[in-house]
This record gives sequence, structure tokens and C-alpha cells, in this order.
Amino acid sequence: MVRFTVLASGSKGNSCIVSCTTGADGTGSSSTRVLVDAGLSCRELFRRMRQVGEDPGSLDAILVTHEHQDHINGLAVTARKLGIPVYFTEATHRAWVRQVTPQKRITYAEWAEQYRVQKQQAGSHPVPEPDPAPDPAPEHDPVPDPMPNPESNCEPPSKQAIPQIAADPAQLPSVQYFRAGESFSIGDLNISPFTIPHDAADPVGFVFTAEGLRLAVATDLGYMPPNVQAQLRRCDLIMLESNHDLEMLRDGPYPWSVKQRVLSRVGHLSNAAASAFLEEIYDGAATHLILAHLSESNNLPELARLAAERALISKPSLLANRLHLASQDEPLAPICL
Repeated sequence: MVRFTVLASGSKGNSCIVSCTTGADGTGSSSTRVLVDAGLSCRELFRRMRQVGEDPGSLDAILVTHEHQDHINGLAVTARKLGIPVYFTEATHRAWVRQVTPQKRITYAEWAEQYRVQKQQAGSHPVPEPDPAPDPAPEHDPVPDPMPNPESNCEPPSKQAIPQIAADPAQLPSVQYFRAGESFSIGDLNISPFTIPHDAADPVGFVFTAEGLRLAVATDLGYMPPNVQAQLRRCDLIMLESNHDLEMLRDGPYPWSVKQRVLSRVGHLSNAAASAFLEEIYDGAATHLILAHLSESNNLPELARLAAERALISKPSLLANRLHLASQDEPLAPICL
């Protein structure tokens, strides 16, 4: 049995579970479960998983589509909590590490002072000092205790280093790289990542194959290029972006620069674009169609559904497709195939 569960989908957080249970006895002789993106906090992900009958401890891996915050917000904490590997493209991993690693910023005056001190230490411009001992701290700090521990009640340095390592925001139990266009497997799931047009380092969608079934995840794409169209053929389930209504976006609260970004070929797929794909290109093979990543500011579920239903009604062969709308606020009921 293959099961697909959307935990959340929207501008505030995205995550879904793909699971495969094999075995003729009904209980399953093996099981594989992967989390696709972790855009909610770890606590909220676990709560929603339990709400739909999924055990967080049964997850085998986390797959990341791209490094935008609404897809990786709870990634590190969730992976560390469960001790499971995270699968990225190398470019996405590098972008994520840069994104979560704190950047130290200094003023020009601070940089100039550091440069002056370095020059003094190098002996280029020695400056006489009344006390030969080096200044141990900035002027605004108290003079430190000469003992190794600067605070009278702190732990030894060896113990201090431990929380610093654990607190590294980019620390993960294991990192595995994949490339778009090259399939790989996790347990009983075969996974085919494909490139999508979005303004991220190396964004991908996924097609999962198990038990003779194909399930596709294709969100966060500015338009439907031929490679994405090809990946969505012969799928039994498709999770497709239907992000915004064009009129609502144009009249909405976003700054013009953000509107341009959403409307661009590396932005997000509109209701009209999703409807055009369903009417003109979609092969009708999927039993389940999930409209996802709906904007809370620039879309309404009724508008997204209406646009998709019009496309499906125009072709009688598509009337058997079941249409679902993924929500930001609550998980979608699991779909079993």
C-alpha cells in the first residue's frame, strides 16, 4: 500500500509524507516513510503526524525540494530529534547552510581597530605600552579573571564546548546528496527528482514510484516547462501548485517587486496556469489531484477549485479524477492507493 499525506501546504509552511508498506499479510513485511520538506516547527510537524495516524519515529529520511524558509523551517531540529538523514542537492545544502549560519557583521570602525591590533601584533607599527601585558578585553568588558574560566561559576572549557557544537544550526545527523535527473532509492521507494523553475539555488520536484504506482510533487514553479510536463505523465497522484488568482495578486497587498517575482517564470503557478495544464496537457491518468501551495493573501480555495473543475469538466475523460485542496492550517486526510 502507498499512502500520501499532506501535513501543510502554503506560504507559511509545507510538508508531506510519502509511505510505502509492502507485504501480502496486510500488516506489511517492510515499510518506508519519507518526509518531503519540513516547513513547520518540529513540534507542529509531530502534532500533525500524530493527528493523521503517522508515527514520527517511523520516518526514514527527509527530502528537501529547496531552501526557502517555508520548506525548511523545522528541518534541522526534526532531523536531529529523529536521527535521520536529510537528502538535498549539493547546491541546496550549501544555500541552506549559508542561510541558517549566523553572519557576524562589524562596523568599519570595529574592522579598523582589529586591523590596527593585528598590525601591532605583527610588529609593523609597535606602540609603547606602560604595561607589557596585552589588553585582555575590550574597554566595555570587565577585566577577566586570569584563571582559564572567565566566569567564576561556569563549567570547565571542555564542557562549555559541548553545547556550542550541539547548537550549530547547520548540524544534521547525516547528509545525502542527489542530482536532478538521477533516480535513487530509499527503502521501497524509488525517487526521481526533476528540476523546476523557481528562484532558489537548485529547486526540484519529485516523482515517487512504489508498488507500480507513481506519485508526483510539483509545487513552487513559475511555469510548466516540458521536463515537468513529462514527469507528470502516467502518475496516479499529482500534487500540483495553484498558488494565486491573477486578479487578487494584482490588486493585493504585496509590493510591486514581490508581485513581479510571483508572476515571473521562477515564481509561482497561478490558478489559470494550473487550469491550462489540466485542460491542455494533462493526460488524465491520476486518480487524485491535489491543489497545493495556495496563497493566503492572493487566493481563495473556492477560486482554485473552480478553475481546476472547469478544466476537468471540459474533458469528460477527466471526470473520474478526485480533486483535493491542501490546507495551510490542518493536514489533508491521508490518501491510500
